[in-house]
Amino acid sequence: MAPTPPRAAKKPVTHSLHGEDRPDSYHWLKTQGRADPEVRAYLNAENAHLGEVMAPLREMQRALSQDLLSHVQERDEGAPVREGDWLYLTRTEEGRAHPLLLRRPVSGGGAKVLLDLNLLAEREGHANVWVYAARPSPDGRLWAYLLDVTGQEVFELRVLDTQTGELAEPPLTGVNGWTLDWGADGSHLFYGRDDGTQRPSELWRHTLGGPQDADELLYQENDPTFRAVAHLSENGETLLVVSGAGVTAEWHDLDVREPGGRPRVILPRERGVEYAVTDGGDHWLALTNQGGATEFRLVRLPKREGLTWEDAGGVLSHDPARYLTGMHLFASHLLVSGRQSGFTRLWVLPRMAGGYGEARRVEFSEASYTVRIGPNHVFGTAAARIAYTSLTRPAEDRDLDLNTLETTLVKATPVPNYDPARYVAEQSWGTAPDGERVPVSLVRRRDTGLPAPTLLYGYGSYGYPTDPEFRPTRLPLLDRGWVWAIAHIRGGSELGRRWYDAGRLGHKMNTFTDFLAAAEHLKAEGVASDLVAMGSSAGGLLTAAAVNLRPGLFRAAFVGVPFVDVLSTMLDASIPLTTGEYDEWGNPGDPDAYATMRGYSPYDNLVPGTYPHLFVSTGLNDPRVAYWEPAKYVARLRDLAAPGSGVLVLKTNFGAGHGGSSGRYDALNEEAEEYAFALAAVEGRLGEVGRGTQDVGEERQ
Repeated sequence: MAPTPPRAAKKPVTHSLHGEDRPDSYHWLKTQGRADPEVRAYLNAENAHLGEVMAPLREMQRALSQDLLSHVQERDEGAPVREGDWLYLTRTEEGRAHPLLLRRPVSGGGAKVLLDLNLLAEREGHANVWVYAARPSPDGRLWAYLLDVTGQEVFELRVLDTQTGELAEPPLTGVNGWTLDWGADGSHLFYGRDDGTQRPSELWRHTLGGPQDADELLYQENDPTFRAVAHLSENGETLLVVSGAGVTAEWHDLDVREPGGRPRVILPRERGVEYAVTDGGDHWLALTNQGGATEFRLVRLPKREGLTWEDAGGVLSHDPARYLTGMHLFASHLLVSGRQSGFTRLWVLPRMAGGYGEARRVEFSEASYTVRIGPNHVFGTAAARIAYTSLTRPAEDRDLDLNTLETTLVKATPVPNYDPARYVAEQSWGTAPDGERVPVSLVRRRDTGLPAPTLLYGYGSYGYPTDPEFRPTRLPLLDRGWVWAIAHIRGGSELGRRWYDAGRLGHKMNTFTDFLAAAEHLKAEGVASDLVAMGSSAGGLLTAAAVNLRPGLFRAAFVGVPFVDVLSTMLDASIPLTTGEYDEWGNPGDPDAYATMRGYSPYDNLVPGTYPHLFVSTGLNDPRVAYWEPAKYVARLRDLAAPGSGVLVLKTNFGAGHGGSSGRYDALNEEAEEYAFALAAVEGRLGEVGRGTQDVGEERQ
């Protein structure tokens, strides 16, 4: 018999807007706050319930954890990346949870440890430690990094003196994780700060050795729907400041060689016009959708005040079959990234007097692969670092010869106990209700007979694609006869910008019905015997919404750090991300946008019925999706799940945020716990799951 789950107290509240009353008996989980003893008692009770559910499965979890670890090269070094006179790299050591950050001279010699995160965590008493960015000063003497120890994504900016091994000054506090760069002479740093809603809104200049309260505010974005961040141009001469709001961008430039320089606008914001800029020396390069270029074009602009789009000269014209997504400029070449036929692509253009030459596409032997521009910090080089992978090929760092387009392997990620010949990757297509074909990527062992248990993963928001790439953490399931499937649904950008636009705002329901179409296709084609859905963050919204629509289709679902209380969040402009995401979800202050969100918000669409097994997770310090969203979702679902429903658990990580634990062994164990839950669900060790929903009316509160 399954353990008895906890029940949260009911404290009736009614939200009223646009002529509708929304009863919400668990609103107190938000309003009382994460420090409240009653809130913590409920979350602890749910963790205890999870422990009871998992107790019979701990041996399975331990075996899975060992399997996961068996595919990890515990002592390893990452590919070195050159910056100035140094090569920077990371190292992991056997038995140590966190990486070491090192450097060694380009001219030769041994590596020196700049930061051992294991020692830092032990010395300062932190359970988790994250470094989001690190930048050396122009002369290499100093090394700045951003440190978070709570998962709340509020950072300290620390500056290490590499010669003494000590901090060069007291840490700067209250810094965000989006901006970190040096001025040209190494006497000052640029960093960003957030407003009260944790929206990146300010750019600051800090003079090294001076107090933080004397720092200079260079830029402040007052529009609550825009976020401001900055980065250094490839030639090292310009700090590029972008303020963006979903479908609108505005860029500013600041000459880092001028100690008192101030940002100047390049092209003023225009609703619906997106552009990304880099510094070409005597001109700007811009990727933009301006002028109806829905899949973006690349243009060149003169450097002068009062620029308009009429001044733009073409470099790469708009092609509806080619989505341009990024670029990196070198002294003699331009490397452009994009998508074509559903996959990532790279093109190289030579720089010539007065312009740019013909674009040549970089070719690879595999039919299905993922390639990206890697870390590049040397402007005057003819070799670009790129990253390459596929569903069966572990990640590789390669150097691309920008003249010949040949690649040289720098570092192949070692994966012990893995033979790629034993696995096969395939692509299939489902059909959405409106007739749109939805691509699905599959990977399995060659000797796995079909149909087989299938984990279907999806995301489908913000235009973020879920590309076919290798993940060693999938191997324990694949080796147990499972199929891993990825649904490339609308709301992502796998098939271009149109694919994203067709899955946001008023079209958001396409994201969920695409996922269901992929699931139904896998069943109909004899690939899947049992289906388990998985997604996190906006992907947690996806899996929760899919379960609401078709609960009987899935044996189990993982609803990770999920955005499930959509209306309550998007109606609260005081919390992180809300105002900056109106272009993604809509502003529910508008009746039409409210109606759209009301139609899919998982928390608001729970009804009495039979639900599959559900593993819901959250981080207490999560600034992106607050703990109260999954907590409210689970509490209401406990009221509504009919007899015959699956096991429902809520896991709260009290020491982390959106990304879970920072230590690799903790992360592997958390993955093993979820896999044990999935295996037990399919094997019937969590109890039988009812099929289909019951039409038993609305919730009473």
